[in-house]
Amino acid sequence: MIDFPYLSNICRTTSSKIIMVVVDGLGGMRHPKYGMSELEAAKIPALDTLASGSSCGVTIPVLPGITPGSGPGHMALFGYNPVKYLLGRGVLEGMGIGANIGPSDVAARGNFCRIDSEGKILDRRAGRLDSSECKRLVELLNRIELDKVQFEVYPVMDYRFVLVLRGEGISPSITETDPQVEGELPNKSEPLPGLPNMTANAINEFTQKATGVLKGAGSEANGVLLRGFSGLPSIPQFGASYGLTPAAIAAYPMYRGLAQLVGMDVISCESTFESELRVLKANYIGKFDYFFIHYKLADSAGEDGDFEMKIKKLEEFDAHLECITALDPEVLVVCGDHATPSYTSSHSWHPVPFLIKSQYSEGAAGASFSENSCRLGSVGSINAEQLMLSVLAHAGKLNKFGP
Repeated sequence: MIDFPYLSNICRTTSSKIIMVVVDGLGGMRHPKYGMSELEAAKIPALDTLASGSSCGVTIPVLPGITPGSGPGHMALFGYNPVKYLLGRGVLEGMGIGANIGPSDVAARGNFCRIDSEGKILDRRAGRLDSSECKRLVELLNRIELDKVQFEVYPVMDYRFVLVLRGEGISPSITETDPQVEGELPNKSEPLPGLPNMTANAINEFTQKATGVLKGAGSEANGVLLRGFSGLPSIPQFGASYGLTPAAIAAYPMYRGLAQLVGMDVISCESTFESELRVLKANYIGKFDYFFIHYKLADSAGEDGDFEMKIKKLEEFDAHLECITALDPEVLVVCGDHATPSYTSSHSWHPVPFLIKSQYSEGAAGASFSENSCRLGSVGSINAEQLMLSVLAHAGKLNKFGP
């Protein structure tokens, strides 16, 4: 863990390489209609074979019962306490796309959404708006003028955008406008108790004017939702803390931003997992001894409540695994930042399966890669922030602790 006080004394640099693949929304739960989880239903022979020869377990991303966002879920996997090192979604998305965010600026993650005639949210993602339409609508939003506050809007991907506010007295300490459920009115932003109203007023003004601009834009999107208000943080660096030379390869901007903030070298790739794998192969031989790879599509299917689609995306991931195992890393980790069961159509608090494959793994013949099987694995249930220490141990990168 990053905050382990003797970490610098026990970490050591070796030639062994680690590949950590984070399958976004990997975990699930038993779906009442099908009697099993998506992992149990999926045909994933490569993962099942790996699991039978790996040290397996499940992670609790934050605490039992706490549903994490993607930011806390990933921070925990990297060994950071996700409560202490809470990173806002806005700055993560903004860093991932190279937005101009100054030390006093505030960034927010935005969704284009669809609202009904009463102002209630029909679709938080506006039918998963495509990226070209997002860029067109962002151009319209950038024509808005606000009193006393400057801003820039940046397109991210699909229905997502980033809003960056700057001006004297700007603060991230305001409430979000996105209730993160459909069928309700967007929230009005409010300052946290005892703080001035200026930033919240600017957000409410922006939201109102955005609705007016989008009304005549001829798009499925006719509103905006904002969350994750945040500024640039100061956090311990991943590579220096663990004695690693880390690289991140992620198609989605938020995960590039997160990796950049913790000090990983972000290697550019195109917007597909296949591109990530090509970039991994091209950079595997060289200075890096830790690679973070991100697979998004299982999470998207879970959020859409599509059981069959999540199975399909898990099976597609399984088919790609050979490209990673062919590199023969000393340590291969397959894990997830959180569960996204299609039954809940959202992130959930359920434990997330993982495997660690190395020469020190304690596998079990006949084991499979699923929630229930991994619970019975040699590692059992651990807090996600403890995973990195096990990964380093499997890579031979930890010295003995104490005399």
